[in-house]
Amino acid sequence: MSTVIDLQNVSVVRNGRAILDSVSFQADSSQRWVILGPNGAGKTTMLRVCAAQIQPSSGSADVLGQRLGEVNIFELRTRIGFASSALANQIPNSETVLNAVMTASYGVTGRWKEEYDSVDERRAMRVLGEWDLSDFAERPFGTLSDGERKRVQIARSIMTDPELLLLDEPVASLDPGAREQTISLLSGYATSSYAPAMAMVTHHLEEIPAGFTHALLVQDGKILARGEIGSTITSESISETFRYPLKVSYEAGRFSVRAA
Repeated sequence: MSTVIDLQNVSVVRNGRAILDSVSFQADSSQRWVILGPNGAGKTTMLRVCAAQIQPSSGSADVLGQRLGEVNIFELRTRIGFASSALANQIPNSETVLNAVMTASYGVTGRWKEEYDSVDERRAMRVLGEWDLSDFAERPFGTLSDGERKRVQIARSIMTDPELLLLDEPVASLDPGAREQTISLLSGYATSSYAPAMAMVTHHLEEIPAGFTHALLVQDGKILARGEIGSTITSESISETFRYPLKVSYEAGRFSVRAA
């Protein structure tokens, strides 16, 4: 096992407001983390630091053994898979699904003058097959449903065989069928021996795939709790995190929550 994320007293300040406030967090290559918290808690900002998309205002952030601010972030980003709606919005609607995934090899979101060979295409087709997208390879990205777009985002994020996979609300806004399909695929991936370290942001306990091992609870830019998922996600800790009395249930590898 090796440390893939090491944040030490990281703060991110925007317009005088600390979005992250002296956060320290470590994750190793064998772990699958879910990051939970209310809107505005700092979850996505933390994920963007880990994805080398932004740098901290203070503190140190080491990702895959490289310190942000002292490394070529464009090279580092090729080792990180990052799926988010913001990134998906940069994919041209006319781009085929195959190209939307394959262009991750060059870190671009629209095919232009890059040269791809048969190895790239075979790799992209294999990834599409793993995420139930083989039949969509030649479909324009703009014609896909929300669920299909979400799966394309994930497929794109693992195209380069990353050492760290970061997912920002990968099933948000999906209908129950599309949500459960994607969660099932994520669960299978998380439990496979070849999967990289993973961290996933969500608001909803029901969206946590089986196979995730650890949980991080965030509120107002600070960490409230962290540790193994079963001992960290409790009725008491979730009630404190979301500032409302809640009862957590766990069955067949999945969490659910309702008002206490």
